[in-house]
Amino acid sequence: MLPELALVIFVFAGLATPGPNVIMLLSSGVRFGFRRSLPHIFGVALGVGVIAGLAGLGVAAVLLNIPALALLFRILAAAWILWLAYRLLVSANAPKDQSGEKPFTLVQAVLFQWVNPKVWAVALAAAAGFGGGASLQIESLQLALVFTSINLFVCLFYTATGSRLRPLLASPKIWRRFLIVMAALMALSALLVFL
Repeated sequence: MLPELALVIFVFAGLATPGPNVIMLLSSGVRFGFRRSLPHIFGVALGVGVIAGLAGLGVAAVLLNIPALALLFRILAAAWILWLAYRLLVSANAPKDQSGEKPFTLVQAVLFQWVNPKVWAVALAAAAGFGGGASLQIESLQLALVFTSINLFVCLFYTATGSRLRPLLASPKIWRRFLIVMAALMALSALLVFL
């Protein structure tokens, strides 16, 4: 049950490029540090694995092929991402470490994956393009494991990068600019929902 190299490369490219999770984890590393962001990291990795496993079972394709449900999903996903961007922007106006914001919990990070359009797109493409001829359950399990393990690495990398940037953002002015840029990128990622 070893994954094909092509699948691993595809999943890595899909998950490591900027999207809502990357932006949020980089920001979390900067804002809260690596250790406080661990539940967020593990929640993203777990949630992405669940979505990939469901995509492998065909659940995601069925849900997204119902036009009214697909539109509702897109609207909810865009609204949730825009709300997160707004919260990040609001925190830019508060003094560093005094915004009252907390990092995502494991459960919040898992649940966010249900409205993350990039995860759904990558999972659906992987499920459709990398079937290895095994049973549906085995292929679904393989997708879940590949997505979880690769995404855990990606999450650790971006959060650690964010925590390393923290000292460079000591100035309140630079800190505010960083959060505004992250909020803008998050808001722009909401457009992915409708592509």
